[in-house]
Amino acid sequence: MTISISDIQAPIAVEMKNFEKKFKDSMKTNVMLLDQITKYIVHRKGKQIRPMFVFLTAGTVGQIQDSTYRGAALIELVHTASLVHDDVVDDSNYRRGFFSINALWKNKIAVLVGDFLLTKALDLSIKNKDYDLMGIVNNAVKEMSEGELLQIEKARKLDITEDIYFEVIRQKTASLIASCCAVGAASTGADEASTEKARLLGEKIGMAFQIKDDLFDFGDEEIGKPTGIDIKEKKMTLPLIYALNQSSWLTKRKIINLIKNESNKPAKVAEVIQFVKKSGGIEYTQKIMQTYVDEAFEILDFYPQSEYRDSLKNLIQYTIDRTK
Repeated sequence: MTISISDIQAPIAVEMKNFEKKFKDSMKTNVMLLDQITKYIVHRKGKQIRPMFVFLTAGTVGQIQDSTYRGAALIELVHTASLVHDDVVDDSNYRRGFFSINALWKNKIAVLVGDFLLTKALDLSIKNKDYDLMGIVNNAVKEMSEGELLQIEKARKLDITEDIYFEVIRQKTASLIASCCAVGAASTGADEASTEKARLLGEKIGMAFQIKDDLFDFGDEEIGKPTGIDIKEKKMTLPLIYALNQSSWLTKRKIINLIKNESNKPAKVAEVIQFVKKSGGIEYTQKIMQTYVDEAFEILDFYPQSEYRDSLKNLIQYTIDRTK
């Protein structure tokens, strides 16, 4: 039986409801244009997986406090800012089925809105002297930027090894989910060692989360994300890296040439997808993803049994069972 988001949220249902109201109120401004845009952002929010990680980790490690709400808001502000900026960088017109900020208000305004959200996050931390939480999230933002630039650098030559791939996704995706769990633990007053254990838990979850996302590129039509997007964007993901490593020099050169020069042709993208499937890239990647999930569960078992821990375990499972 598939567990729903509402089931997972059950132990923190009140906290999430209160958080949504507080977050919505915190986004209000006196600038009419900015207020209009922030209302649009709040309206099109997703499942709020990241705040859930903050609250569930806090409940697992200790007691949810006012600082937990601020930590969740800090994460959400930084995450939203990164999405707004990413859409500008990627020249993307859609986000979660809605028009992106840059599609509606153009790049200049989108960049400024992203900057505003980041300064709101800083302001929230400084006003409440949450310097430990700010330090955790600041490190994640630094790593996200480095990971994105490392991926861009390697995409030019298509020479990403497995080690580099893991480093890219650790920085780009896992660092933010790691900061969710670390912030959740730190907000309860947990010591440095406990906060680091929670951070490592989040990192394992984040690695599995991104690997699952990369698998969507080679999936069937039923899944939420269109197939072949990463190939079109010349992104080297684990299924493809593995398949190339299993191939002869000639086949490898042929596939890399297709990606470099013909990834705008659907038939050629389909050819690459079939090559990866036949080479066992999907099975290998699923195995690696499960390894990260098992490692996350192992860390989670360290904590005493509670409804928060149970829901956190279900949330981890949800991230790899999701279809979009």
